[in-house]
This record gives sequence, structure tokens and C-alpha cells, in this order.
Amino acid sequence: MVHEELPRDYENKLISKLHVVIRGSIAILAILMTLVIVWGVLDVGYILIMKLLSPPFLLLSVGDIFQLFGTFMIVLIAVEIFINIRLYLGTNVIPIQLVVATALMAIARKVIVLDIEKVAYTDVLAIAAVVLALGITHWLIVRDH
Repeated sequence: MVHEELPRDYENKLISKLHVVIRGSIAILAILMTLVIVWGVLDVGYILIMKLLSPPFLLLSVGDIFQLFGTFMIVLIAVEIFINIRLYLGTNVIPIQLVVATALMAIARKVIVLDIEKVAYTDVLAIAAVVLALGITHWLIVRDH
């Protein structure tokens, strides 16, 4: 574990021990996120099976498909968060591009499952502004690499 902001050999012993606790806490978060991902995959499978087995058999409505898309996206976002945690623990570089990509995926999930008839136009404009800002940010980061 390389992260320079949390060195184990810090001059102050208390701070050094606190760094170890924080690193351990981040490792626990990674373990918990792995459990969330596995649980999410099982949940996607369960939802799909239940939807296919309920009348009309082996058919999915548009609403069912959107619900499944939303659940898939949540699991994929959890995977991205896990990768962020892993990179945070394993490098001394903040993975800005990955963080922005994760935010883009989260807002994309919101757009995919958004019921346009039930939200105010101001909410749609706010989501559009976030997508635009994140898209420009991602483009600027990728362009520089």
C-alpha cells in the first residue's frame, strides 16, 4: 500500500497509528463493497427470474427492463467504486478520470431510470447541467492524456 498521505512511519506516533487504522478501515470498505457487488449480482438474477416467471411468462415489460437496467447500473457503479478504493489503496495518484467516469455512470443510471412524466423540468435541467459538466470534465482529462 503506497498512499503517501497515510504513511506508516509518520514522525508523530499517534498519527502513524491513526494512519494504520484508516488504511484498515479502507480495506474493510473494499471487503464490504465486494459483498455489496456479489449481493447486487444475486439480486439482479433474482429480479430477472421472478419477472420471467410471473405472468405473462418469459416476457418482460418495458418497465421491467428499465428496472433491470437500473439494477445493473447500480452493480456497475459499485464495481467502479471498488476500483476507486483499490486504486486509492494501491497508488499515490488520485484516479480523477475514474472518479469522473463513475460519476458519469451514476448520472447515466439516473437518466436511464428517470420517469420524465413525474419530474419537474428544473430537475431535468439540473441533470442535464451535471451531465454536461461531467462530460466536459471527462473530455478535458482524457484529452490531456
